[in-house]
Amino acid sequence: MHFIGIGGIGMSGIAELLKNKGFLVTGSDISDSPNVQRLIDLGIHVTIGHNAENISDSELVIYSDAIPKNNVELKNALSKNLLVYSRARMISEIAKLNNSTVAISGTHGKTTTTSMVGSILKALELDPTIIVGGVVKSLESNSALGSGDTFVVEADEYNKSLLHLSPTIAVINNIDFEHIECYEDLEDLKETFIQFANSVPFYGSVCACLDSSNVASIIKRIDKPLISYGIENKDVDIKADNIQQKNGKVSFNAKIKDRKFSVNLSVPGRYNVYNALAALAVCETMGINIEKACNALSNFGGVKRRFDIKANKNVMIVDDYAHHPVEVQNVVETVKENWDTNLNVVFQPHLFSRTKEFYKDFAKALMKADNVMITEIYASRENYEESISSNLIIDEMLRLGHKNVSFVPLNEIVKKVKSIASDKDIFLTMGAGNIWRFAEELGKHFND
Repeated sequence: MHFIGIGGIGMSGIAELLKNKGFLVTGSDISDSPNVQRLIDLGIHVTIGHNAENISDSELVIYSDAIPKNNVELKNALSKNLLVYSRARMISEIAKLNNSTVAISGTHGKTTTTSMVGSILKALELDPTIIVGGVVKSLESNSALGSGDTFVVEADEYNKSLLHLSPTIAVINNIDFEHIECYEDLEDLKETFIQFANSVPFYGSVCACLDSSNVASIIKRIDKPLISYGIENKDVDIKADNIQQKNGKVSFNAKIKDRKFSVNLSVPGRYNVYNALAALAVCETMGINIEKACNALSNFGGVKRRFDIKANKNVMIVDDYAHHPVEVQNVVETVKENWDTNLNVVFQPHLFSRTKEFYKDFAKALMKADNVMITEIYASRENYEESISSNLIIDEMLRLGHKNVSFVPLNEIVKKVKSIASDKDIFLTMGAGNIWRFAEELGKHFND
């Protein structure tokens, strides 16, 4: 099997899992990365740079969504009439190796919720197979090959990838308009989630958060067994109350029917309460002992790049993958709810199309930060657009009355942060691009 774009967070997990399953795996990527190095350490041959000869005598070629149609390796594989699968198709094939699939979907929280479910099942010795879109700290990997019957997987809505899955249990955490290059509008996105939910068999279950108005709006069109959860909505099967936050930890009571369970998380934020409720909904559906599940959640150590604390001495450095306005606002508010100190945000916008569509929402989401530094846009799979820049967000924040927002080039971030940092300051780096590299550097500096 040859992976084109093997260094991607989703691709690398599949490659590792299949290597552990005994398949001969090779891959290529445009650049080196920690994911690539981890795969090389596992004995997978990875070539940096794309070349038609890299596919060699492969029998199956798997390509990342980020790979363009004119990629030389992809074109060579197609010309040879090899089996060629997208990443999403390959995940659906792996799912067939297990008796049941738990698929976690939603615009936000997929990675953490998938990790929570996987961690609970591992702690209870159910030994699941897991593929997740982030490195789970307890696993030091984004995949795990288990001998149990359950496959736990993150179901991504990008390119409607989640429709390749036919899960036994489907989770819908939330729905917000996103991936504007893939969906015509919010209704198109909702239709995809409805189709995903209704792919569940009659003996399965859909776990849905009714606090998300867009999820609540599609419930009547889901014709499969449903278990609901939430914080605000009173008419749910699983409800959280008495939420307490302090110093990066959150606790709450989970009410399930006439039972009440205490949950203590070592990860912060109201959004993580929702993630934990989703995980408990899965456990309730599977007939798992909820008290044991809550105990397992208390040991959940989080996921890299999800409120990932890199330094916490005199200055705190936190790195987060947030790249949608809702996510950005959630993380900013979480810092403000947990710590009474100066919050400096370094935000790297991700994609020109997303910045153009949501710049006003990003501006509003960042308003509660004391100091905001915005870098140039990370283009990723998109072409450079001169008419769209970070200034859209900056100008909107200034219009809304923020007094301390500025543009700082990415290569000057470390120098800038070092020059302005004071005791007890928090610096929060956010974005789905390469901002994490600078967070790593700052973490090392402030830990010395």
